[in-house]
Amino acid sequence: MTEKPTIHVAVGMILRPDGQLLLGNRPDDKPWAGWWELPGGKIEAGETVLEALTRELNEELGITITQAAPWVDYLHEYPKNFVRLSFCKVTRWQGEESGREGQKLAWINPHAPISVGPVLPATEPPLRWLQLPSRYLISQIGDSANLTPWLTRLDAALRSGIALVQFREPAWEAAASNDHEKQALKAALQQTVALCHKHKAKCLINSVHSSSWWPLADGVHLRAADAKHLASQVHAPLLADTPHADPIVGVSKTALVAVSAHDQSDIDAAIALNASFVVIGHVLPTPSHPEQPPLGWERFTELAQAAGRPAYAIGGQSDRTLRRAQQASAHGIAGIRQLVPSS
Repeated sequence: MTEKPTIHVAVGMILRPDGQLLLGNRPDDKPWAGWWELPGGKIEAGETVLEALTRELNEELGITITQAAPWVDYLHEYPKNFVRLSFCKVTRWQGEESGREGQKLAWINPHAPISVGPVLPATEPPLRWLQLPSRYLISQIGDSANLTPWLTRLDAALRSGIALVQFREPAWEAAASNDHEKQALKAALQQTVALCHKHKAKCLINSVHSSSWWPLADGVHLRAADAKHLASQVHAPLLADTPHADPIVGVSKTALVAVSAHDQSDIDAAIALNASFVVIGHVLPTPSHPEQPPLGWERFTELAQAAGRPAYAIGGQSDRTLRRAQQASAHGIAGIRQLVPSS
């Protein structure tokens, strides 16, 4: 059997300040004529991804990139070949876009139903990924005595724009030795989810908590060991446009699934489970891991680019590091303390 060839292309997620994204439809003289896609093209020998993207966008649209950052590397299988898509977020450019190859252009809202179509299959995953917020807040309540202060801080964080939260209480879970304490912990989860939903935010539950609680949240965040265990029950990796793996009991096909990752084996588990996104760290020194050396940005980038889906940086992260993280291929940042507004 002849192996399918792989084509490496650079793809631009051209984003206006209002969040609108540029799509173009393929001209009549090209394969998949009339389908809508993200602009970009094949990377030539000797070119970097950003060099190729700069050339392609100038040729296709007549614009010159002035600010761009790598985002997600993703492998998509078509009937005749594989296409490795190196997506980059383009946030500043010079010139006014126009269809220099005869293609139509459209600005669309990635958070709403797409107003044009049909959309190329390889374009669908990044449209979904763009809906993920750039900041991911993780709870640290501790016990029932701290619940009211946590809800107050959470409300402030949600009002400040936080739209993705993880309920993660390993210490409280370990200390809940009777049914009354378990019910108090469950009530804290329910109140956290309710407050998130009040602000139109999503809340995931960490897999340290009972799987019977997972349907109460908007998805599950799997610890690395839990992800590996579930991945061992999957016979073949799932593609980005297929449902989550069956072993993730209690998680609907539309729910978010996140995976904590520290090395390549964790990334492999996330790929096998078709995780919605990964959280990689710790990247920088952090008080919670004083004896463990940080990954650093270079290693973070390697793991993020191998993940094939959005990656969040965790460990020493705050709004001050967000841009640095995005330059290292991060979709955003995750954290416990630094993402909550100071009182």
